[in-house]
Amino acid sequence: MVLPWHRSVLQRLLKEGGGLSHALLFRGAAGIGKAEFAQALAQALLCEAKGEEQLACGRCPACEWVAQRAHPDLRVLEPENAADQDDGEQGERRRGGAQIGVDQVRSLGDFVNLSSHRGRAKVIVIQPAEAMNPSAANALLKNLEEPPPATYFLLVSHRWHQIPATIKSRCRQVPLPLPDRETASAWVAEQGMSNAELALAQAGGAPVSATRLGAEYWEQRAAFLEAITSPEFDPLRSAEQLRDLAPADLVKWLQQWSFDMVLHAAVEQVRYNPDFSDHVARAGRRAGLRETLGFHRQMLGWQRVVNHPLNPRLFLDELLLSYDALVRAGRPSEAR
Repeated sequence: MVLPWHRSVLQRLLKEGGGLSHALLFRGAAGIGKAEFAQALAQALLCEAKGEEQLACGRCPACEWVAQRAHPDLRVLEPENAADQDDGEQGERRRGGAQIGVDQVRSLGDFVNLSSHRGRAKVIVIQPAEAMNPSAANALLKNLEEPPPATYFLLVSHRWHQIPATIKSRCRQVPLPLPDRETASAWVAEQGMSNAELALAQAGGAPVSATRLGAEYWEQRAAFLEAITSPEFDPLRSAEQLRDLAPADLVKWLQQWSFDMVLHAAVEQVRYNPDFSDHVARAGRRAGLRETLGFHRQMLGWQRVVNHPLNPRLFLDELLLSYDALVRAGRPSEAR
């Protein structure tokens, strides 16, 4: 069912009834529940026992089929190797080669043009929409221009600027917001997370992403942060100890860490690492603000290529040597 912070948006769309746009692009930050929202809308459009607010009942055969992605009037297009990656909602570990191909889009031809099996709507969910390669996007245009009545395209994206303008111009864009901190924290705690506040901080306020942080993630993060905050931090020795960790996680953690260093220098607060706030402050005092901003920009740049390092071990060495150079200059003066 729809997540609580998106319920009002869903209700507003459903009130439009037959006036609902045939192509909707749901955009917003990763990890806030956009894929869940698209499923909730698909379920409501296909439900055969809707209530007064037009929300899905969640109990009829149609609702159960949607939940299992087995409804004959529903198609979900995802990257072909979606089983090997996070879903379109998170996208943080998406492999660069994971695409929605032209054959997947062309396979919609008969589905779009034939009558629905259950005499209701037909729904196509595409997530993440930015994963469509150029040929797939061009093929989709033909379906978006003049679809049959009661045929809906639901596109999900957190990198909507990467979607071709020709696709976006044919869609009604629906921004989905982050929930407020209190709502998000309460929901994450309800999902059984014992460290809801910290998980939410690590996920940048995105509650769905927060619930996906498992025990292995916390163990690896702790090992990494303990290494870089140790008084005996040695970048090459630490690289050897951390060699089995995913480069993408290491870059993410250092990007968050350097952001917190800048934020603490400005307003004495941290966003991502409240459990290491004293260490953040200490590292910030060692490094200059300008140098920290430069390092942060470097981490943002590396996030775009981190899934394809030519040599992961050399990449890790360079990563930790760069951080060591950032904080090394302040050590002598701090010791005095």
